[in-house]
Amino acid sequence: MNLAENLVRSAARHPDRVAVRLDDTTLTYRDLQARSAQVAGLLRDNGVQPGDRVGVMLPNVPEFAMIYYGVLRAGAVVIPMNPLLKPREVAHYLDDSGARLRVCANASADASVASVVVDERFGERLDAVTPLESLVERSGGDTAVILYTSGTTGQPKGAELTHANLTSNVDVMAADLIEASTDDVIFGGLPLFHSFGQTCGLNTAVKVGACLTLVSRFTPEKALAVLARDRVTVFEGVPTMYVALLGAPDRSRYDVSALRVCVSGGAALPVEVLRAFEAEFGCVILEGYGLSETSPVASFNHPHRVRKPGSIGTPIRGVRMRVVDVHGLDVPTGEVGEIAILGDNVMKGYWGRPSATAEAIPDGWFRTGDLGRVDEDGYFVIVDRKKELIIRGGYNVYPREIEEVLYEHPAVLEAAVIGVPDAALGEEVGAAIVLKPDAQATVDEVRDYVKAQVAAYKYPRHVWLLDALPKGPTGKVLKREIRPPVPEEAAP
Repeated sequence: MNLAENLVRSAARHPDRVAVRLDDTTLTYRDLQARSAQVAGLLRDNGVQPGDRVGVMLPNVPEFAMIYYGVLRAGAVVIPMNPLLKPREVAHYLDDSGARLRVCANASADASVASVVVDERFGERLDAVTPLESLVERSGGDTAVILYTSGTTGQPKGAELTHANLTSNVDVMAADLIEASTDDVIFGGLPLFHSFGQTCGLNTAVKVGACLTLVSRFTPEKALAVLARDRVTVFEGVPTMYVALLGAPDRSRYDVSALRVCVSGGAALPVEVLRAFEAEFGCVILEGYGLSETSPVASFNHPHRVRKPGSIGTPIRGVRMRVVDVHGLDVPTGEVGEIAILGDNVMKGYWGRPSATAEAIPDGWFRTGDLGRVDEDGYFVIVDRKKELIIRGGYNVYPREIEEVLYEHPAVLEAAVIGVPDAALGEEVGAAIVLKPDAQATVDEVRDYVKAQVAAYKYPRHVWLLDALPKGPTGKVLKREIRPPVPEEAAP
């Protein structure tokens, strides 16, 4: 089993179909197959052996697909890396993984291993290589990709995803969830170095012979232009992308009628945003859930089943989910506990970290660190991250619940609720908000709006305005980087 077999099959069936597009640059499946074989030959010439790790540090460009499949074709392991990483972070990824080589856009001295630079002459260098025409055989349990998790505490850990993990997750994504076909055009605005963009975008498109149309840097204006120009049928994004598209003042100018399904993941999608987007864009959003450690998809609001806004749906084929207490025992239906996952999608473990692996997967069930509950129909709801729970004077406050209320305020574009240290209560509830363009509201008005709708211990005593919320490479809000302003007098 080698994940790259999907490319071989699609290239044989649909050689002239466009596989990857970036504006005016296109790669057909024949091109992608040939280039990946040349990349595999280049890696072989640089001493890369099956099982070796190769860092891939590129933005959303067609070359990413060539190199990704070239590494897999050679039987090596892909280490996807954000091109915005700083030298210290680059060193950690390469040293921790024991990478033999790095493929990147710019030559620099910040790497501890040799680099292959993807520049304007990269194609010429590939043409001079003897291609590796056949795939190196791998077993389902062999590692295909090591994804380094964001590391909210300590240094990032590498989640080892096997060929079997990724193959099964792609199969379910394509067949069960978005029901993809060769006629689809999938929006590629999610970073390819991230699990969501890789599995649900690149690998799913290649599995069925669809087109992935890339966006190197997401802006609502660029996204709308690509949706209209390429007649995109499948949009995949994180909640902040949906918020941005809704807030685009000239969105009605663009014809997005080709859209047939939208997918949201990476963070909880506020129900108000889901409803507003569906009304404005005339397209159903299917919300799903997963983590880097689960390839990533674990649960989904499946097509042709009841869809529950605010829910992450039910486990996908080949996956089981539970809600457990600190002892690993199931909590009663409707009560909050930690979500645990067992299935074809769960990683082999954390690279080189057996103790961290044992802690995360103590009994075969991966502990996600996400707090949730399951209803009588088997639908799961994420309440919040375990580490983001606010404990105010002994009472649990779940930030997502308060954020849902904030998003219902007509002037609020974005909101993030965090815990603010408090000498008397331990933590106080704080809310950073971004107002919609041309909207006006005072912090007192927003605070009072929430106060009227939730229990007294839940509403945010501290509210402050920001021009924008800090976001990571996928557009996910980085709560750890939100800092409250100089402490104000708490509201009564």
